[in-house]
Amino acid sequence: MQLTQFTDYSLRALIFIAIKKQSCTINEISTAYGLSENHVVKIIHNLAKLGLINTTRGKNGGITMAVDPADINIKAAVLKLESHFDLVPCFNKEKQNCIIAPVCILKHVLHDARKAFFDVLEKYTLADMIKNQTELKPLLQI
Repeated sequence: MQLTQFTDYSLRALIFIAIKKQSCTINEISTAYGLSENHVVKIIHNLAKLGLINTTRGKNGGITMAVDPADINIKAAVLKLESHFDLVPCFNKEKQNCIIAPVCILKHVLHDARKAFFDVLEKYTLADMIKNQTELKPLLQI
């Protein structure tokens, strides 16, 4: 199972914004992670659409958290950021094309594995991801 780069970078952007605490810019996030500004613009737009961050245009504009990091559950964020979690085609009833699907044990094992993955993510919030701010700030040039 693998998260898309978009989700990975979105979570990293949230970490940066939460640590910065004050308003930050797309350029700062882009520079910190070595990402293209164009890609970060798309990430920021999506995070704002999801209501996780606030964006303000103009000279005094910038990006800030819209939600307290302690209230952003990592599982919930990942579920909002990813389009699906079909590990194999048989997870999607519309694409199911395997003749053993009705009696397949592997399908149940993979369902259990996916559940375990989400059970772990559910235990953490964005606040947990920034507990080591002292170490993160210099790495992110904050």
